[in-house]
Order: sequence, then C-alpha cells, then structure tokens
Amino acid sequence: MISNDTIVALSTPPGIGAIGVIRLSGIDAIRITNDVFSGKDLLQQESHTIHFGTIKDGKQVIDEVLVSLFVAPKSYTKENVVEISCHGSNYIIQQIISLLIKKGATAAKPGEFTLRAFLNGSLDLSQAEAVADLISSDSAAAHQVAMNQLRGGFSNELNVLRDQLIHFASMIELELDFAEEDVEFANRDQLQALIVKINGVINKLIRSFELGNVIKTGINTVIAGRPNAGKSTLLNALLNDDRAIVSEIAGTTRDTIEEVLNIGGINFRLIDTAGIREATDAIEAIGVEKTMQKINQSALLVYLFDVVNLSVSEIKEDIASLQRPGVTMLAIANKIDLSSNESLEELDLPSDIIFMAI
Repeated sequence: MISNDTIVALSTPPGIGAIGVIRLSGIDAIRITNDVFSGKDLLQQESHTIHFGTIKDGKQVIDEVLVSLFVAPKSYTKENVVEISCHGSNYIIQQIISLLIKKGATAAKPGEFTLRAFLNGSLDLSQAEAVADLISSDSAAAHQVAMNQLRGGFSNELNVLRDQLIHFASMIELELDFAEEDVEFANRDQLQALIVKINGVINKLIRSFELGNVIKTGINTVIAGRPNAGKSTLLNALLNDDRAIVSEIAGTTRDTIEEVLNIGGINFRLIDTAGIREATDAIEAIGVEKTMQKINQSALLVYLFDVVNLSVSEIKEDIASLQRPGVTMLAIANKIDLSSNESLEELDLPSDIIFMAI
C-alpha cells in the first residue's frame, strides 16, 4: 500500500563532507520545502530546475542551499521530489531534516524511496533490486551487471515473451469460443517453439544466478596445501603486502586469513588456510577443520604443493582428497627451480585441473 506521507532522508553517506543531499518525496514535498526556503517561490517553478536560496527556521538562517525540483510524474518515485544540496556538516543536515519533519514530513524508512518507485511503476522488481546492487558494487563486473539489470536487461526480454504468451492464450480462448466451428487460430508449431524458447530463457536465468552472485560477492578462492608449501608467501605476493606471517616453522598459520584482490574488474576473496596434516595439538586441529570448511565453500581452489619435498603419490593423494564437484581447481608446483622436470612429467594430472609452476 502506497502511503500519502511526504518522506525525507539524507541521500548522501552520513558523516562530514563538502556536500550533503537531503531528499523529499510525496505530494507535499515542494510545499514543505517552500515553507522553509527563502528565494524563489518553488510552487511556481518548472520541473527539473535548480534554485539557489537559504533554509530558514523563522528568521534564523541555517544554510545556503541549492534546491532541485522534480515535479510528478517526472521523478524517480513518480511523486513530487525535492533534493536539497547543503553543506555537509552533521549539525546543518540534522537541523534541516528536523525542520522539514516539523513542517510535516516523515522520516523515510530504509529503502522507502525505491519502494515507492516500485509501487508507483517507475521500476519493476528486478530494477528495484538492481538499485541496491549498483550502490554496493565494488568492482567493474558487479557495476556492469547492476547497470544492465537497472536498464531492464532481464525485464525487457521477459516482457516480450510474456506478450507472446498472452497472444497465444487469447488465440486459444478464441478457439474455445468457436469450438463447434472447428477452426484453428493458434499455430501449434509456433506455440511449441515459443515454449521451447521460454524454457531456454528460464534455464539461462537460473544459470546466471550463480555467476551474478559470484560477481556481486566475489569469487571465494581458497589457497590450500600442506604446511610450509608457501601458501602465506603466495598470498603476500598476490597482495603485494606482508599480510600473513611467513616462517620456516611448519604450522605457522593456524587460522584463516581473508583479503580481497581485484583482477580484471572481478573481486577474488583470497583465503589463506592452515596447512593440511595430522594435527599435533587441539588448536591446530581446529585450524585444519576450518580449512576443510573453507574448501567446501570455495568456487576456486588453489592447491599449492612443494614439488621438492613431496612425492608424486603424495601430491596425487592430496588432489584426490581436495577435489570437489563444481569447484575449479588450480594446482601450483612451488620451488620448481629446485626440482627436475621428470618429477612433474610423472604427475599426469586430470584434464579438468589447471596446472602451473612457480
């Protein structure tokens, strides 16, 4: 149910900044703003115009501002919308919002502007979700997915198929009305082709969910292997930072260490883990258990092994125990400069495992 209240909230992030933007939406948004604005009569101004003036509480000037007007239905929410750009002082922002509430506005709930845009038909559900995704996007890939969805990428395709289905449904209903006439209005071959096409689109959307979720949240990339394989060294090298403690003592890493690395516009959540072996104490046992949990949750598993100190049978045993259905596995041979090529040739890894040496 759409509320008739005029809502107000800070649109820019909270905290001190150069500019703060306060947004109002509702039938009385322009009137309420006009009551506290000293400058032009906002009620007489055109939509999509900006006006300079001051916000006053009685005779007291709170701030000099720019007021942007968006007259319904030509606005984000399809209601009257006002955006007040003021100086980014927390005190000024709170004073203006309190004054607007005193004049009749109501504090907006989280997401209420987008909710009104959805309820008023400005956005469909897919586009409304894309607004939140766009705001929280922290990589080029996540930004591109959100922009495509916001522009109606999914909606447009589904609407075309929906219109075609409605057309065929109407043709079939027409046939039922003239059942005794033995006439055919709906082409059965075209209907069957449309159903096959719709199934294909639906399956494509189902498959795209996993990819979209990975792009939004980042690819869980677990670095696993035996103690002293060089996992923490690899993490530090990828991050170009001494994020993990490195030493020659086996079992130095007891807990998981997580960092985000952006590669080609996609976030990889790198997770350094405790070395996999028979634990020597209770704390290390917990670390190994957490390692296995992270491996089960991974989308990309980087198995790092010491090619000098491990035999071919031990490497194959590790790979067999670490492989998971649907998880891409990358096997990296460390200390290759100290090893012979013959040992690598004996590995004969499965074709679905990506292999490299460092």
